[in-house]
Amino acid sequence: MFDWWRSRRSLTEKSADKAPVGGFFGPHVILEDLRKRVPRYIDDVDQGKLIYPACKRALSDVDGDVCSIWDHTRLEAVRYVTMVPNPEFELLTGADRQIEMMNAYLLQRPHDETVIDFTGTATTDFAIAILAGLNWLTHCAKLAGVDPSKQSGTIRNFRRIVTLAHRWWLTEGAGERSSQLLANAEQPPLMFYLIWSDYTRLAKNIAAAAVFGSSIDRATKLVALPADLIPRFEAAQDPLELAAGTLQSR
Repeated sequence: MFDWWRSRRSLTEKSADKAPVGGFFGPHVILEDLRKRVPRYIDDVDQGKLIYPACKRALSDVDGDVCSIWDHTRLEAVRYVTMVPNPEFELLTGADRQIEMMNAYLLQRPHDETVIDFTGTATTDFAIAILAGLNWLTHCAKLAGVDPSKQSGTIRNFRRIVTLAHRWWLTEGAGERSSQLLANAEQPPLMFYLIWSDYTRLAKNIAAAAVFGSSIDRATKLVALPADLIPRFEAAQDPLELAAGTLQSR
């Protein structure tokens, strides 16, 4: 599930924040990229270049392919985190701030809003934003027709993950183990990785429903898609991994 829970190499986000090691990028690199990509995406939507939300696109629309819908749905969810005013991103990426951030998240009362107001307190605002992103994904899942069994209990499940991570950070030597995991191109339970991994997983279900329909097996008979697309999609853990595979297959 996660590198800190089981020793599993990430396939798409590889190495600490310096040079890439086997394609892995540390949390600061991913976050910095998102702070550039999210505004560009929102600008394209505002200018009418893209149908929004991504889950409502057809295959014939611009960026109506499953890879783009997966990636853009994830961007739509994470945009709330990038919107936090005067953000202290170390709360999401710094080993010495994880207990503080996770305490705030676990104390935050769940809400079902996708239009939110910020308080001016960084930990609270990040907690509100994270929940809003999860709510957005729940909204998109309903629009796309995701099987409820794959999307139910979204906030409850994420809370369980944060609770496990919180316990991990409370153990002796957690900071050193976090550094070692990053050095080995693996993901420690930094709040940012928890958010990004869960948003990615949920957005994949949405993209599958939007493009393939309720049954992937049925979709292979009804939609003209590349022969290897569905198995590659099912195996992919990240839309960037799927995109790389598409380029290699051409």
